[in-house]
Amino acid sequence: MKKLLNTLYLTQEDFYLTRERDNIVIKQDGKVLNRFPYRIIDGIVCFSYLGASPSLIELCAENQINLSFHTPQGRFCGRFVGPTNGNVLLRRQHYRLADDVESLDFAKRFMLAKISNSRKYLLRFKRDHRDRVDVKLFEEIDNELVWALENVQVAQDKEMLLGIEGQAANQYFRAFNDMVLSDKETFRFNGRSRRPPLDCLNALMSFGYSLLTYECQSALEAVGLDSYVGFYHTDRPGRAGLALDLVEEFRSFIVDRFVFSLVNRGQLTAKHFEIKENGSVLLTEKGRAVFIENWQKRKHTEVEHPFLKEKVKLMLLPYVQAQLLAKAIRGDLDAYPPFLI
Repeated sequence: MKKLLNTLYLTQEDFYLTRERDNIVIKQDGKVLNRFPYRIIDGIVCFSYLGASPSLIELCAENQINLSFHTPQGRFCGRFVGPTNGNVLLRRQHYRLADDVESLDFAKRFMLAKISNSRKYLLRFKRDHRDRVDVKLFEEIDNELVWALENVQVAQDKEMLLGIEGQAANQYFRAFNDMVLSDKETFRFNGRSRRPPLDCLNALMSFGYSLLTYECQSALEAVGLDSYVGFYHTDRPGRAGLALDLVEEFRSFIVDRFVFSLVNRGQLTAKHFEIKENGSVLLTEKGRAVFIENWQKRKHTEVEHPFLKEKVKLMLLPYVQAQLLAKAIRGDLDAYPPFLI
C-alpha cells in the first residue's frame, strides 16, 4: 500500500521552487522561506506563476514526486510527468479496451458510483438536517436519482449514458441551496458554472475538483495506467479522461461533502472570495489557505472500503481504486468494483 506522505501546496503567486542538494526549497523575492527533504514529499501542487527550477524538476522526476501547476485561482494548467511507470502490457490492454465496446461497461460503473454516492449523500443530509431542509424536494430528487440508476444499467451507448448523467446532475444540484444552512446570501447557488465559476459555491467546488483530479492522475500513473485515455470521458487533447472518470466516483463523497462542511461551519465567509469584472468568483489567497489546511487534515480521515472491507485513509482511496481498475483491465477481476458509499 502506498504511504500517505505530504503534499506540498504553494498558495502564493510569487513563490518559487528550487533545489538545494536533497532539499526542496521555497523562495520569495530571492529569500528562502522554507525547505523540506524530498523523501517526505509525495507531491507538489503549485499555484504560483513563477514555477520551478530545472534542477527541482529533475529531483521530482528521479524520485516520482508528482508536480502540477495551477493558476492562483485554481485552474489546472499542466503537470510534469517523469519516466512512465508500470507494465507496457497493462497499457496496451487499457488502450484496447478503451477502443472496444467493453469500454461502455467501465463507463457505466463510473456513472453508477457517481449517481449512487450523490443520492446517498443527499439521503444522509436530509436525515441529519430534516428540520432545516425541504423534505419534499429531497424526496423528489431521490426519485429522479433512482430512475437514473435504473437507466444507467440498461443504457445502450455512451450518448444515452451522457444524457442520463446530465439529468441526474441537474436534479442533484437542485438541493444545493437547501444544503447551505448559514449565510445563504453569500453561498446562493445559481446552477453549475465552471469556467469561470460565477458564485462562491462553484468557486469552492471547482477548486476542490481540481485538487481531486490531481490526486486521481497521480494514482493512475502510479499503477502504470495512462490517465489521459478514459472510458467515459472520450479522448481530447490535454484532457486527462481516465482521471476524470475516476473523479466521478468521489465528487460528492470527497469534495461536495467537504465544501458544505466548510460553509456550514462558518470556516469560509464572504471575505474569502473576490469578484472579478467579468463576474467570476474566486477564492482569495486566505481562502485558498483555509481550504487547503482543512483539506490536508481531512486526508487522514479513515473510512472502510466497501470492496476490500479494510480501513483506508480518505486520500488513499484514488490509489486503491486505481489498483482495482488496473486489476480489472488485466483480467484479474471479473469486473471493476467502483467506490460506493
